[in-house]
Amino acid sequence: MPQARMPMRKIREILRLDAEGRSKKQIAQLVGAGRTTVREALKRAEVACVTWPLPDDVSDSELEAMLYPPPTAGERPLPDWKQVRRELARKGVTLQLLHAEYEAEHEGLAVYSYNRFVELFKAWRRDRVEPVMRQVHHAGERLFVDWAGMTVPIVDPGTGVVSERPVFVGALGASNFTFARVMPSMELAHWTMVQVMCLEAIGGVPELIVPDNPKTAVSKACWYEPEVHPVYEEMASHYGVAVLPARPRKPRDKAKVESAVLIVERSVLAPLRNQTFLSIADANEQITRLVDKLNDRPMQGLDASRRELLERVDRPALRQLPRERWQYAERRVAKVGPSYHVKVDGHHYSVPHALGGERVIVRASARTIEILHDSRRVTSHPRSYVKNGYTTTAEHMPSTHRHRAKWTPERMLRWAASTGPHTERFVEQLMNSKTHPEQGFQAAQGIMRLARQCGDERVEAACQRALIAGACSYKSIATILERGLDRQPLPDPAAPTRALPAHSNVRGSDYYACTNQLTFDP
Repeated sequence: MPQARMPMRKIREILRLDAEGRSKKQIAQLVGAGRTTVREALKRAEVACVTWPLPDDVSDSELEAMLYPPPTAGERPLPDWKQVRRELARKGVTLQLLHAEYEAEHEGLAVYSYNRFVELFKAWRRDRVEPVMRQVHHAGERLFVDWAGMTVPIVDPGTGVVSERPVFVGALGASNFTFARVMPSMELAHWTMVQVMCLEAIGGVPELIVPDNPKTAVSKACWYEPEVHPVYEEMASHYGVAVLPARPRKPRDKAKVESAVLIVERSVLAPLRNQTFLSIADANEQITRLVDKLNDRPMQGLDASRRELLERVDRPALRQLPRERWQYAERRVAKVGPSYHVKVDGHHYSVPHALGGERVIVRASARTIEILHDSRRVTSHPRSYVKNGYTTTAEHMPSTHRHRAKWTPERMLRWAASTGPHTERFVEQLMNSKTHPEQGFQAAQGIMRLARQCGDERVEAACQRALIAGACSYKSIATILERGLDRQPLPDPAAPTRALPAHSNVRGSDYYACTNQLTFDP
């Protein structure tokens, strides 16, 4: 099976690092890919005339279409040599079999012959031979991070329950400056935010952060191309630092923090083993005091402390912290409903109505809800915690919906008043007479439609006649206008009531005033 195409977010990172003047080897290490993969990506960008920085409106789909256009007749697709090498390591797989699969995959296109296929693979394999060098830590280059093996017990003062809390440790490569904090858990939110605190304690941003391979750091561990968790990568991008996870089962890749963890456990956590902490804040206060003593203590074999080396060696090479602090936000996939809203924790937020039925990515922070589609932010809303509430932007609605949404009961009464006093009184009674306000509002909109068809004067006269007759409904106004009764003189309320004629079938009011009672003789 051919290897999956490199994600566009890594292509963007390759273009950015190349624009900074880094070598292909450095780029390959930073993005966790092979130099051949980096070289091919840069070559495709050069052919497509794609340069960094990319326009803000270029989505991942558009970038992929520019870099990987469909092959045309006469082009010979190049095999994925990394995949070829991996497949050869499997039992029973030969170059001849892989060439046959290569031909089947590109059926109908001009492909390399078997002999040329073998020659190209051997040439690629020779280029992969690289010298091995010892790990050297340059100023401001790497921050190593990990969780300590020891935990800190926290006693709940209300219940007396003891809970073990993890300890985060970070260490700079060149100066060995050490940072340690107790956190509520190892979950993603605490994993990312404690590294934000670490960068702030250091007072700058290194080029690389080197973690292990926990699920909070790496979505999918791989020796050659680990996938960094999207939220973790977002935090790193905010600070302009690259994440380079250590290789699986290779603790020496982060030997600096392994040593720092051991020192923190011996110099910080062990002296506090007999103390009782009632909160994480109390524990961190004591841990910070001991870590400060550790950083101020002269190092063996050197005439300087970790803090002095930080100021002298690492600090000049660190980049400045951004003005705004990164805020943790959860990412989740949501489907846009027919009402062009997505539901986040019981509240509904609008998106452009054209995205109805599409799947979007929701980035939910404590203050903001951002909605992304195809790696582009389509909208954002202030976060609301009102259950079953709606936050709607008028621009997201279809034109017909926007027109309907503009009409409120108050605006409807203002329109009725501009038509005439009888219309205002009729509409007010109409809206108040219904069981639900929405029913009266809908009937009032029907009166407005009649005004557009017949004119304001006729509707005013019809409303006056309906009020006298006590007929408060939309159908009454429609009937009066249809039969032209609005043009006839109004009945005189002072006119005497016509007496009933004398007739044997007319019983009179006395008849109905009588009450007949049935009596039964026992």
